[in-house]
Amino acid sequence: MSNPAVPPRSLAEALRARDDDSLAALLRARPDLITPVPTDLTQLATRAGTRASVVRALERLDLFALRTAEALAVAADPAPYAELERLLTGDAGDPAVSAALPRSLGTLREQALVWGDDDRLRLVRTARELLAPSPQHPSPTGLGPTVQEATAGMSPGRVQEIVTAAGLGSTHDAVSAVASLTALFTDRKRMSALLADLPEESRAVLSRLVWGPPYGQVTSEPAAHLRRLLDLGLLVPTAPGTVVLPREVALHLRGGRAHREVEPLPPAVEPAATHRPQVVDATAAGQAYTALATVEELLKDWDEGGPAVLRAGGLSVRDLKRTAVALDVSEPVAAFWVELAYAAGLLASDGEADERYAATPAHDEWLEQPPARRWARLAEAWLTATRTSGLVGGRDAKDRTLSALGPGLDRGAAPEVRHRVLTLLAGLPEGASPSAESVLARLRWERPQRREEDLRSRLAEWTLKEAELLGVTGRGALSGHGRALLGATAPRTRDAGSRSPGDERHGQALPGTTAPKTPDAGSQGPGNERHRRVPPGTTAPKTPDAVSQGPGDKLPVHHRPAPAAEPLSPAEQATASAAAARLLAPLLPEPLDHVLLQADLTAVAPGPLRRPLAEVLDVLADVESKGGATVYRFTPGSVRRALDAGQSASDLHAFLAAHSRTPVPQPLTYLIDDVARRHGHLRVGAASSYVRCDDDALLNEILADKRAAGLRLRRLAPTVLAAQADPASLLEGLRAMGFAPAAESAEGDVLITRAHAHRTPPRSAPEPVPDGPPVPDATLLAAAIRAVRAGDLASTTPRKQGDRPPLSTGELPRTGAAETLATMQAAVLTGEALWIGYVNAEGAASQRVIAPVRVEGGFVTAYDHTADEVRTYPLHRITGVAELAGD
Repeated sequence: MSNPAVPPRSLAEALRARDDDSLAALLRARPDLITPVPTDLTQLATRAGTRASVVRALERLDLFALRTAEALAVAADPAPYAELERLLTGDAGDPAVSAALPRSLGTLREQALVWGDDDRLRLVRTARELLAPSPQHPSPTGLGPTVQEATAGMSPGRVQEIVTAAGLGSTHDAVSAVASLTALFTDRKRMSALLADLPEESRAVLSRLVWGPPYGQVTSEPAAHLRRLLDLGLLVPTAPGTVVLPREVALHLRGGRAHREVEPLPPAVEPAATHRPQVVDATAAGQAYTALATVEELLKDWDEGGPAVLRAGGLSVRDLKRTAVALDVSEPVAAFWVELAYAAGLLASDGEADERYAATPAHDEWLEQPPARRWARLAEAWLTATRTSGLVGGRDAKDRTLSALGPGLDRGAAPEVRHRVLTLLAGLPEGASPSAESVLARLRWERPQRREEDLRSRLAEWTLKEAELLGVTGRGALSGHGRALLGATAPRTRDAGSRSPGDERHGQALPGTTAPKTPDAGSQGPGNERHRRVPPGTTAPKTPDAVSQGPGDKLPVHHRPAPAAEPLSPAEQATASAAAARLLAPLLPEPLDHVLLQADLTAVAPGPLRRPLAEVLDVLADVESKGGATVYRFTPGSVRRALDAGQSASDLHAFLAAHSRTPVPQPLTYLIDDVARRHGHLRVGAASSYVRCDDDALLNEILADKRAAGLRLRRLAPTVLAAQADPASLLEGLRAMGFAPAAESAEGDVLITRAHAHRTPPRSAPEPVPDGPPVPDATLLAAAIRAVRAGDLASTTPRKQGDRPPLSTGELPRTGAAETLATMQAAVLTGEALWIGYVNAEGAASQRVIAPVRVEGGFVTAYDHTADEVRTYPLHRITGVAELAGD
């Protein structure tokens, strides 16, 4: 370890003076530094100064930390703390900036972008090169080069002319002349007097360049007011026709400030509207149920095999439009649901020769789970997925259209942005929904240097919309189960009479409440059907306790644990998802076991139906409308579909009577009996195909019908017609003519046509594509720091050199096999420690400090000081050995 009283001379020495917690913070903020683990602190410092690593670190700085780094880039190297503060606050000072500066400087130090004591602050060289002004890369500060840099190519005579014109004494060399000119430009009093003597036109030119860009164009014969600026060195020519405003001049005109706007504090995320938390939870729960129903409907539509996979991968535009129509949503929303089901592992390509999309075996397991658990799986997949449905329909770098389920939709920043947006919502009072503009402004402050800033803003906008679609938010505010999804539950103290729609049903307080609810006077009891459930897509009943508050209302501030600052680990996220499911479960509507049959051949399902009832009803009737209540319509075609599936008329009558809360209407009974009476009267088989019927008059009617011409029918026998069409086409043609034929097998039995579910082989959900190296966990950090410390101890321990030349840093000792063996045996007798070079089985070289205990059989057993344990090393892998200079 270095002496903390001695100022560090390099970044490696500064890192060497840190404790393990500080090193862990560095590696956590910049995980690329331990991929792979460096051998020692010198290598760690070298890696921390590489361009790729510094660029990544700068991109993750907030606006004020970045402004601090930019100010250091235009300050002297090294710069005292006072100079840095003046560059950020200006001559007039700024208490807010002064108060925030220690935090931003601490961030830069923690991430090894700045090192040194307060009197000698140094920006890492690579960061200075990236942020300092240059003609090729203008500084974000808008400042230009210093007087010394601007006059570097100027002749000594011209420099002396500028010094004389400025009223300074002539010097014997250009270096002292430039120093004299710099002293003038940095002297506030003398500089003010110099500028006061300039004409108004000259000052106007300087004012146009003061905040950047500092470069301007002049003609070969500049006007008098420009000539005056050139003569005084206030503008310095850098190329023919180009002049620059020196940095010292610009700083004086700016009042010493390096930036026009500093913004030391992040912009607040302001609430745009406020609702009662119960209303938010109820709305989010209704939307969560709608999300489950939508995904189920999507997978049911693809149950027998979905759309074909494009040759380049993904879903065609036509298939996406067809899916959007089936789900009754827009195409972007349909792309979101398709991508969500894919991210959750519920659908994938089947891998067949005629490759199609279909549900996976995991879909069947998912359907068996309780609704809240099913929602939690979708929400967790959305929160952690890198695939971004908002990009569907756009263009990639090669100008190819990005398709749903296709390649090119992964964006590594998506999980971080989603988590951060929801965390900002969690920081608001419960029930408060922010404006999108304030959220985007906050994200821009937190990551101003991102190369994909536009994508980051779009990701935030998509997050707000998708969270509402999925039921993570309600009315724009984060719900209780959405808060739990982030890893923080929200203890809530409700008013004495307020409740969510699920409270009456369960007769107890929801998770997170403090006491069971006491019904208000006049409130509906548990037996009242209107309050037993929340239909999908609806909100809580309008009661005095479940309405949004007006502008003058004030909600109590509830204590709530803050969510994690970074996305959770997989194990932590699984725990958070389970907690979210527990909070959501009481709010979801309970499945019903009945429908309401009406005389107009419709059935109304006032809420979600139990799965067996819903499956039979989907076959027996067609869905006419959806919403809070689903309306089914019975038609001859739908009844025939049920009969084709093996149901009999008596089965259908019994089913409707058992599940209807109203009497079965007579028109529906007649419809079922009429279709059943004609069902199977005609038989279709394969001849190419044939029709047989015991009623020859009916066959005569078919032959006489002009619509049968395309089927090319002919009579084989009084009760048999042959056709040139295949059985399926013949079946559809006769049905289109108004008949109700049934298909039969080769044995003459009626074929029961049931839909056969098509499943892919077992598929795993797509792996997220990380945005850079993952953040290491505590175990990896501890092991990495221990290895780095050990390697640093081996590389910095003083050694006896003898007659050999000193080794350079990182170079392994080299000795012959006989000398290595003799030195080891001597160290066993004396108990001294040795410094060795070692190459492991993978070829990785390292330096170690060991105390040999035993040498035999080609191995040395020794206490390894760098690993703090006893180890055995093969002698043939030891490159050399050297004695240590001290204990």
